[in-house]
Amino acid sequence: MIRIVSFNVNGIRAAIRKGLKEWITRNNADIYCLQEIKADKDILAALEKEFTGYQCYFFPAQKKGYSGIGVLSRYKPQEVVLGVENYKYDQEGRAMYIEFDTFRLANLYLPSGSQGIERQIYKEAFMEYLLEYTQQKFLSSSKSLIIVGDFNICHQAIDIHNPQGLKNTSGFLPHERAWFSEYLGLGLVDSFRYLNKEPGHYTWWTYRTAAKLRNKGWRIDYQLITPDLEKTVISHVIHREVDLSDHSPIELTLGIDF
Repeated sequence: MIRIVSFNVNGIRAAIRKGLKEWITRNNADIYCLQEIKADKDILAALEKEFTGYQCYFFPAQKKGYSGIGVLSRYKPQEVVLGVENYKYDQEGRAMYIEFDTFRLANLYLPSGSQGIERQIYKEAFMEYLLEYTQQKFLSSSKSLIIVGDFNICHQAIDIHNPQGLKNTSGFLPHERAWFSEYLGLGLVDSFRYLNKEPGHYTWWTYRTAAKLRNKGWRIDYQLITPDLEKTVISHVIHREVDLSDHSPIELTLGIDF
């Protein structure tokens, strides 16, 4: 059995100050895939000692205090690949690929388009590049594949608190949702929806307007799996009780071994 957590920490140092290290100790999962770490190499090197018992792999953005991803793993992987072979996207630290004996794992942090048209264009270009890269690289092996991360897209109306009012908002635009369907169509399964078909389950809430208290949220964080893993899914949990970020950690438990 393996337990994999995906968590946009909205700044790893801020999350540590709020209790990230203590929560990881209590939660004790096998792998933590972190997004939006917002720290450079020197800071991350110093932080590695905070996560005893885990191998630490980080891919920071070149811009300080921005973007970046990381993986904490109890088990040493066979291979760690940083980026998607494209400097335009890799300078922002948005993708990491890890291979273990029995499965592959990709950690992703897709851009947000909410800062304006320029960033929306960048986001959509990355989406199209990722679609092809996933098909050619991530899915190029017969090994099981798990893709986790913050996609900054709500796939269906059930995944957002106000689908009608937000239909023209970045993150829920019709063509973004269509892209997500196409991405799943490569041969991927949304593990949360595989188990749970109910509305009202979200992973991100704005800090404004007491949105989390009122559960006015978006489900933009995912753990996608190849179909061969469907019957091994034991649980998928959104840790809504964890208040270390504007996102909640999501946790997938699979009945497979490393």
